[in-house]
Amino acid sequence: MKLAVLGGGGFRVPLVYGALLRDTAKPRVEEVVLYDVSAERLAAMRHVLDQLAAGHDDPPRVRTTTDLDSALRDAAFVFSAIRVGGLAGRTADERVALELGLLGQETTGPGGIAFGLRTIPVAVRMAERVAALAPRAWVINFTNPAGMITEAMRTVLGDRVVGICDSPIGLIRRAAAALGLDPARASPDYVGLNHLGWLRGLTYDGHDVLPDLLADDTALRQVEEARIFGGDWVRTLGALPNEYLYYYYFTRESVAALNGAEQTRGESLVGQQSRFYAAVRERPQHALAEWIRTRRERDETYMAETRDVADAGERDAADLEAGGYEGIALALMAAIARGESSTMILNVRNGTAVPGLPADAVVEIPCVVNGSGIRPLATRPLPGRFLGLVQQVKAVEQTAIEAALSGSSRLAVEAFALHPLVDSVDTARRLLDGYRARIPELAAVLPGSP
Repeated sequence: MKLAVLGGGGFRVPLVYGALLRDTAKPRVEEVVLYDVSAERLAAMRHVLDQLAAGHDDPPRVRTTTDLDSALRDAAFVFSAIRVGGLAGRTADERVALELGLLGQETTGPGGIAFGLRTIPVAVRMAERVAALAPRAWVINFTNPAGMITEAMRTVLGDRVVGICDSPIGLIRRAAAALGLDPARASPDYVGLNHLGWLRGLTYDGHDVLPDLLADDTALRQVEEARIFGGDWVRTLGALPNEYLYYYYFTRESVAALNGAEQTRGESLVGQQSRFYAAVRERPQHALAEWIRTRRERDETYMAETRDVADAGERDAADLEAGGYEGIALALMAAIARGESSTMILNVRNGTAVPGLPADAVVEIPCVVNGSGIRPLATRPLPGRFLGLVQQVKAVEQTAIEAALSGSSRLAVEAFALHPLVDSVDTARRLLDGYRARIPELAAVLPGSP
């Protein structure tokens, strides 16, 4: 099988290739084609992957290209992990919002809308090339904001595109482990949107053990999300929230922490990745060691501002070692290609799975995956305190998709203004003006005035 990775010069590519090296079952991926607009970044990743493969018998072949069609032609699977505008765009996503007193974050709030607006047209064009050159391929979308981008790509590829995220599985793994249970045997009642969902139940041997966890202070302290939100609040909710909900439940604290930091997350990553790619360029023989060092630094500082404000402490070593996206992607590929039936949380078309949301909305819910494809599982209705937020954010996502595909600045302002983390229509207009001024890729999508 051939796997095409769009955004193949990205920092997380070695995680995917490492997972492929550990996969020995048949059929397996025999060729990996990395596509990126940056030849320099592709060269750096090639050094890392070659060193990862050293000592392995018959590793998947690696090819790099800056030609999208060459990468896609006859692929069985396509991973989309692009970043339109690069990290410079991400820092603008964060800073424009913070300068207006709003949350400055990559996927949540106005930054996520800006990221989606400039990414959607590119992602849809890539979907069109997949449809033309590899019509039987499955597209696994890593690109953030994952729910919004997956929904936009569905307009071309339908059910053959699915979004993945490692936040839900990490939450479930931590919840089960805190009770001394095997996460693989636990069935989660998880529902929501990408970066906006709740674990409402965790069935183990026919019994919902989540109430036991919520009642046990000692066990709760082992779950990073419970430390971040506080035991009293998760008990009030009767659920464990996805870590990104911190930005909704503790907005003031989040904005204050981000404003008080010397750098935004994006600015920090600019420095980390610039040092990494420069080091590989100068000492390519040490590429893998440099990647491992930089990855550890990157993982340890993930969402550090929320842990600092909540006094939640450092990330657990087990979380850092457990892996994320790559394991989900490999399990998804194995289930489809080899018929290894599995249940996993994915970003898929809602249909009737989540009452109260449009049928065409992409939601993040448990699904059964096998050789026949992906089947979303029905969920219990969301209570009003969750459903209202999900409906509002989904309306924002769908408005942003329409704005990006039509080039409508009026709809872009509407998307910003409808978001619960934006407090004024005038501020929404200033957001769009600020993003257009600093991000050429977004200005190209929305050239006109509102």
